[in-house]
Amino acid sequence: MLDKLAVVKSKIVSAEQAKHIVAAWRLTNQKIAFTNGCFDILHAGHVISLAGAASFGNRLIVGVNADASVKRLKSAGRPIQKEADRALLIAAMHFVDLVVVFEEDTPEKLIQLISPDVLVKGGDYKVEEIAGAQWVLDHGGKVELINYLDNSSSTNIIRKIREGL
Repeated sequence: MLDKLAVVKSKIVSAEQAKHIVAAWRLTNQKIAFTNGCFDILHAGHVISLAGAASFGNRLIVGVNADASVKRLKSAGRPIQKEADRALLIAAMHFVDLVVVFEEDTPEKLIQLISPDVLVKGGDYKVEEIAGAQWVLDHGGKVELINYLDNSSSTNIIRKIREGL
């Protein structure tokens, strides 16, 4: 019997490993979708956006900001959960094929390395604001925006907990 935790952990790979896995997927004409985020406190909005992102391809790769990146982007008190834990939670979703933790503040370098067919972000972004969007478009891919769940963010959840609501 397969160890299910080992299967989940095997989805968490380095950027270089992802590059090689994507090359193999491309040999069988798999359409690669990519999205990213901090995923500090996993919530329904994350699940909805990740499931939506998965619908744009045969394979979904999720970039997860490393701890230092989250701290720079959010605040000194973040992240709440360590990058290994956040990556594991994302990898546990059946519609996620790979998870790559990246150190930079944006996934631009990772996007250039794997060159996804579809880059997916929440509808609260404009295409011109999305890191890597121009790269994907210039290389024949698409950028898709999906609706997100209002008032569903890690920042709001953390604020509510701190305020005792």
